[in-house]
Amino acid sequence: MSKQFETEAIRQQMERSQYLEHSVPLYLTSSFVFEDAEDMRASFAEEKQRNLYSRFSNPNTTEFVNKIVSMEGAEDGYAFATGMSAIYSTFAALLNAGDHMVSCNSVFGSTHTLFTKYFPKWNIETSYFKVHEVDKIEHLIQSNTKILYIETPTNPAVDVLDIQLLGTIAKKHNLLFIVDNCFATPYLQQPIKFGADLVIHSATKLIDGQGRVLGGVTVGKAELIREIYLFSRNTGPAMSPFNAWVLSKSLETLAVRVDRHCENALQVAEFLEAHEKVNFVKYPFLKSYPHYIIAKKQMKLGGNIVAFEVRGGIEAGRNFLNALKICSLSANLGDTRTIVTHPASTTHSKLSEEERLETGILDGLVRVSVGLEHINDIIEDLKQALS
Repeated sequence: MSKQFETEAIRQQMERSQYLEHSVPLYLTSSFVFEDAEDMRASFAEEKQRNLYSRFSNPNTTEFVNKIVSMEGAEDGYAFATGMSAIYSTFAALLNAGDHMVSCNSVFGSTHTLFTKYFPKWNIETSYFKVHEVDKIEHLIQSNTKILYIETPTNPAVDVLDIQLLGTIAKKHNLLFIVDNCFATPYLQQPIKFGADLVIHSATKLIDGQGRVLGGVTVGKAELIREIYLFSRNTGPAMSPFNAWVLSKSLETLAVRVDRHCENALQVAEFLEAHEKVNFVKYPFLKSYPHYIIAKKQMKLGGNIVAFEVRGGIEAGRNFLNALKICSLSANLGDTRTIVTHPASTTHSKLSEEERLETGILDGLVRVSVGLEHINDIIEDLKQALS
């Protein structure tokens, strides 16, 4: 019998042991034993599907991956120690020297550094298109282009790209289409339905949802995951069994948490939009949002991230952060606690001013990861800080 998202997140778990535990146990073991020499040989020859070593697989990581695979409508997946190890390993496994990528220029700061500082050392180049210039993508595609990559919604400017449109372009040019789905989670958006070949998450964010552990995961087509698995099996960016256990339990409450996150975020966005000291607000489910129709087409709700510009530039942004009393100043997002950051002076400070402005990171831009506190308290803190 087919189950709804929320039921699958709670009820999908590994088989119970002889102890008939209700909650899945932790498998804190580095390795697994074999019945005899033949069992060991056959296992390493991959004639059997079994756990060999926790750098390769572990019951806890397998359960976590299987849940994300089911939620995203994917074929297979692999779990990583962090979101950035998922991004790096995915690209490193699939790209060769001389390959080329096309990416939206509005991506997480560390991803941008990976594309512009490290990959060129191995003769892998990236061409960027701006969020609102998707019509230029086909002009950037070269004979050696292998991947089309986007985040949606983007970090930190909360821009939404049309996944279905980009999926069509990728298919037309025989490109691998990879989507970072971190801000939306599998609950709000499933990019594979719109043409993505692979989907990446930083599980550290909303999937954990409580600021406890690090993790990343890539899911998608089985033949692509096979290459990512083989690369990762040898390079070692594997997720720990403990973190996998925590994250698998976190998925049981993902839907109810994200529902409240989105409810609070919309009210925060509406409050900020009406405030005299705010130049603009970006939130996918605001009716004034430029790509509201696209957001409604591919997202269930608008997510928990609100971006806005404080009047007065960098100094005004810093003063706003310093005046907050309840909201946290942290490098994380997707937590139960509301978190506020000033990207121009923190997460994207390594970018040049020109690079920042091209990706919509203005001097006064503030990113709010709206938490689960009472909405009146969140708004009151933002209100007094703006004053």
